[in-house]
Amino acid sequence: MSVTIYHNPDCGTSRNTLDMIRQSGVEPKVIEYLKTPPTRATVVKLVADAGLTMREALRKKDTPFDDLGLGDEAKSDDELLDAIAAHPILLNRPFVVTPRGTKLCRPSEAVLDILENPNIGPFTKEDGEVVIDAQGKRLV
Repeated sequence: MSVTIYHNPDCGTSRNTLDMIRQSGVEPKVIEYLKTPPTRATVVKLVADAGLTMREALRKKDTPFDDLGLGDEAKSDDELLDAIAAHPILLNRPFVVTPRGTKLCRPSEAVLDILENPNIGPFTKEDGEVVIDAQGKRLV
């Protein structure tokens, strides 16, 4: 199974998502999108395939979102894409692409919905939240 994650290693949600992918038995293609930003066309495809609007794909926290006035609803998708191109941190993460679909995996356990093998066994997030208990029951 081919899996790609647009990853930020400094993000706990992204790290948890990557760990769940690996625990499913897959070694994904990891794209550190801050070091290797996706092209404009790739961003458009990721967002569309995930069923999101460009605005829904923006990250607000710890980004220049407010400084750039991106909360202004009059901003077009092209203007939002220009902002993402100039500041890749504005693209929310992690986006994961699998043969079963594309998702913005926030929360991280959303990745289970698009993995070929979502029965990954027990899993606890870095912050201690149990996603899957010892009996294999998904709790969140």
